[in-house]
Amino acid sequence: MKIDGKNIVLTGASSGIGKEILKRLQQYDVKIIAVSRTISKIPCNEKVIPYSCDVSKKEEVDKLFEYAQEKLGNIDIFFANAGFAFCEQIREADWEHMEEIFRTNVFSPIYSVEKMRVANGKRKYAVVITCSAVSEVPLPGYSLYCSTKHAINGFGRVFQYETRKNELISFVYPIATKTNFFTNAAQKAPVPWPVQAPDKVAKSVVRGVEKDRHFIYPSKAYAVIRTLNRIFPFNSSVYAKIQSNKFHRWAHSAYDLHS
Repeated sequence: MKIDGKNIVLTGASSGIGKEILKRLQQYDVKIIAVSRTISKIPCNEKVIPYSCDVSKKEEVDKLFEYAQEKLGNIDIFFANAGFAFCEQIREADWEHMEEIFRTNVFSPIYSVEKMRVANGKRKYAVVITCSAVSEVPLPGYSLYCSTKHAINGFGRVFQYETRKNELISFVYPIATKTNFFTNAAQKAPVPWPVQAPDKVAKSVVRGVEKDRHFIYPSKAYAVIRTLNRIFPFNSSVYAKIQSNKFHRWAHSAYDLHS
């Protein structure tokens, strides 16, 4: 799908991958509703309209669509990029804790897909959802986060067979990215290897949309590793064991020494 001339909504636009996607999209002739809970760091210009929204809440997503349609007339591309992680050692049963991350990482993007279908009817449109490499590779310490990405990946792999000719649904699988993502997950949270720059992820995402790709892999290394893991499944176990050792060392410092 061509980017030029399109009306776009981008969630998670104030930081990380979303911030870089926003920068890259402004190179085109577009109108963008740039969404975040905190919009002070989002530019406001002839191409970008900042909009404050908590996408974990159905009512606020509904209001976002109403606002975007009022301002833009229609939404051609919706980037469901907002998301977050917990790095933690699960020590108690906490329903609200689980629900919090699933509302943002799973319910909101799927609900946005449904909203885009209803809003556009037979018009051509695209939805781009930021998934993650950890939807296919175990990452100890991030079990809740990984489970949300497994859920989104599962939805994407099935929904591809339910899309219509006028619909492009794309899923992005970034590896660990050099942002505040892991800092926000927990203090001094262990960062998995390998790591990629957010601007490279953004470039890959925009290029993938322009080429109508359903699955976008910003890291060529991961694309190769993913194939090798299918041929040699034990590779994932070795990687998970290495990350598990890192997690347990971190957990000992973060939990045991402060309990």
